[in-house]
Parts: sequence; C-alpha cells; structure tokens
Amino acid sequence: MNLVPKEELQSRLTAFRKKMDEHNNGWNVAFIIDKVNLFYLTGTQQNGILVIPRSSDAVFFVRRSYQRAELESNFEKIVKINSFRDIPPVTGSLGKTVYIEKEFVPIAHFERINKYFGFEEIRSCDFALSAARAVKTKYELDIMRHAGILHRKTLEEYVPTVIREGINEKELAADIMHYMLDNGHHGVTRIAMFNTELFLGQVCFGENSMYYNTFDGPGGIKGISPAVPLFGNENRKLACDELVFVDIGFGIEGYHTDKTQVYAFGTLPDEVYEYQLRCVDILDATVSRLKPGAIPSKIYEDVLSEYDEEFLEYFMGVGDERVKFLGHGVGLVIDEYPVIAKGFDLPLEEHMVLAVEPKRGIPGVGLVGLENTYIVTDKGGVSLTGDNRDIIQI
Repeated sequence: MNLVPKEELQSRLTAFRKKMDEHNNGWNVAFIIDKVNLFYLTGTQQNGILVIPRSSDAVFFVRRSYQRAELESNFEKIVKINSFRDIPPVTGSLGKTVYIEKEFVPIAHFERINKYFGFEEIRSCDFALSAARAVKTKYELDIMRHAGILHRKTLEEYVPTVIREGINEKELAADIMHYMLDNGHHGVTRIAMFNTELFLGQVCFGENSMYYNTFDGPGGIKGISPAVPLFGNENRKLACDELVFVDIGFGIEGYHTDKTQVYAFGTLPDEVYEYQLRCVDILDATVSRLKPGAIPSKIYEDVLSEYDEEFLEYFMGVGDERVKFLGHGVGLVIDEYPVIAKGFDLPLEEHMVLAVEPKRGIPGVGLVGLENTYIVTDKGGVSLTGDNRDIIQI
C-alpha cells in the first residue's frame, strides 16, 4: 500500500489550521470525525476522533482499528482508546466551544461524545476543511494526473469498443466498471452531498440521460430500480441511431477526476452537434477563466450572460430540475468546494481542481455536452482528463 508521507500530512494540518484562523477567529479546538476528512489529515480511515487544538499537538484517538492505524498512518500522535471517555484524561480541559463537521456528524453520535466533554457551543469547521482540501498539493496532483490519464483512456478508447446494438445500460456500466478496476480504479465514487449515493456515475441511453434525478447534477438516470436509482437500467437496450451518455468518476488512492463523454451510435439529428458546439464554447470560456484570483460567481455570470432563454431552457437539466452551476471542485469526493455558481465569491487559488461540465438536454434525444477536470493555473485551466470536445461516433 502507498502511505501518505508524514511531511504531506503535516502540510495538510498546517493548511487546515491556517483556514481555521482565517475564518474562525479565536477558535480553540476542532474534532475531526468524518472518514474522508480523517484520511485527508491522518492517511487512514479508522473509527476515532482527531483532536486538533489551536496551539498544541493534534492527537488521533482510535477506537478501531488501532493496529491498522499504526500500519497505515504516518501521523505523529496516535493513541488507542476503548471509549470516548478515554480522551479527556489525555487532552485535559478543552474549553466550552468545539468546532466539528456539522455537515457529516450525526447529532446522536456527537451527543455520545460530548457527554465526556460538556461542550456548550458547537460550531462548524466544514468550510475550513473544504477550503484546505480545495488547494491540492503536488502529492495530490500527481495522483489526480494519473487518474485523469486512465479516465481519458477509459472513455475515449475503451468505451467505444464495447458499445453495441442490444447492450443494456447495466451491461455497459458493468463492462466499464470491470475495465476500470483492472486498470487501477479504487472501486468507489465518493460523494459528500448529504443522503446521496453514487456508485459509478451515469450510464444512459437516449432520454434516460434526462430522467428525473434527486442528485444535484444536470444529468438524469433511471437506474436499476426505485430502491437503487444508480448504475444503469437493464431493461433499456441500445438501438441504432441513439445517443449514449457516460458521466463517471475515476478514482485512485482516494482521489477522483470527473469526466463526461457522449457517443453517437449511428446517426443523430443535426441539432445534437449544434448544441454540442455551444457547450464547447461555454466550456472554453469557463476554462480560460480558471485563474488564481478569479471569482467563481463572476465566471458563472459572465459566461452565461451571452445565452438566451431558448438555449437555457434545457441547459444543465430540464425545467425546475435545472441546476445552476457550471463546474465544481473535485478531489477526495466528486463534489468538492468551490462551485462555479452564484454565491461563491471567494477567489480561486492556484492548484485548485475543478470539473467543468456544460450540458444541454434535447427532448426526444437526450443530454449532450462534455466535462473534463482542470487544475487552476495562471494561464487558465489545464486539463487532467484530456481535451476531446467531440461526440465520438460509433
């Protein structure tokens, strides 16, 4: 196994503390409990609490498995506990205010912890964590570059070889998943959004790519069943002259890239290619603005100001299910900070990584458009997942 280096973990902890100082003046202590954030800061995902005081050493208290934490983590201080009650004798008094991941920690779980601490004020450290994670280190970028190379190869080289008449969505999704696992994919696609699941992504034929979807994204998916609206529908078989829509993440060692590719199985209407070109224009206009100091909300406003309501009617979804963003951060989860949308007014920073995904629905046909993953640089976005802009003809 590849372990996160000690120096890398130290730099991440420093980045988190810096963001806490910037956005939570006078903070005293933070508790990190969510497994993805624990991995980010300790290099392992064990059951426990990472206690981060503002001005003394952080300690990772592990319930299970301490032995695995010792094997997997280069974190400086790891302490075995049997119960949360074992923590206060080590830390001493931590004050009356604690910062936790309010987006992820269930109330009942925190109450079980807090009966041993007696915190009276509970504040959020979610933004500081998101802001720290958004700026990728060289170590993280190297992993994501590798994921991006394999992602491009999967969608641009492999998928066209297995699309065939009569295949169903579930079969195509399974073929793609098998190929990715054989080529280093870590097997899951993690997502941060509350109460949301995402296994592979969206593998859809025709108008299924515009199906109703609880997920906050421009595409739709019918999925396996109402119990599992994911992966692909086994009853939807591909016929000639249909559109194939594949929007999936590729993950290596915890890190993801995000990419969408559209395929034409036979002949598609001319408007498909016309709308594809308009989506390409939106992508180029957005990517050219991915520079340090740029404001995401202004990018969103400036890029879309040139388009009329007729085009926007089916842009990024259908009707009241349209989503109002052009891109989103990517990393340890597929939906990270920042988002290219209204309300995101803090400037981009060098080495942030964002997926840009302009897409437009066509009634009776399906969803067209594209998506690639980009690093923010002083020259604009640099793609990790290739630069193909075209619908791939099968």
